[in-house]
Amino acid sequence: MKSSIRTALAAALAAAALLGPVVPAVAAGVTNVKNDQAVNAVNASCRVRGVAAEPSDTAGAFAADVRAMDARTIANPTRIKAAAYNQARSILAKAGSDTAAKSHPVHGTGDVPVGYGTNLLACARDEFRAKDKDVPVKRSGMSTYHYVAVHDAAATMGITRW
Repeated sequence: MKSSIRTALAAALAAAALLGPVVPAVAAGVTNVKNDQAVNAVNASCRVRGVAAEPSDTAGAFAADVRAMDARTIANPTRIKAAAYNQARSILAKAGSDTAAKSHPVHGTGDVPVGYGTNLLACARDEFRAKDKDVPVKRSGMSTYHYVAVHDAAATMGITRW
């Protein structure tokens, strides 16, 4: 009985990993549908963690998160001061990151794990790349303004790899 449940669960997880993120429907009245769909796809796959981390949706995504986290944390500090995280979040939100604007400021604790900062930076980077797809002059796939904002936020937190 247990092995059949495990097999069914493994098959369901494998199927979910193959399907990938689901793109939500675009609201009516939007002029740039193609660009908005790309941004919605980034937002659906990118969740900025609050003080309590959320588990990943699928086993494949969890394994990718772990591999990416190992590479990111090698050159980074283990903890980030809450004030530095909040300042970086503010920098990204002012630059136009919807995920940074939707994330909640850290309070009630002195510091947070570096994963919160790297996840914030990676989500903002992916969102800016999707938004700046049609910009003629790019640095790392985004406009210079967004590039500077992401790097300023990373410097504020002391993060070198994300």
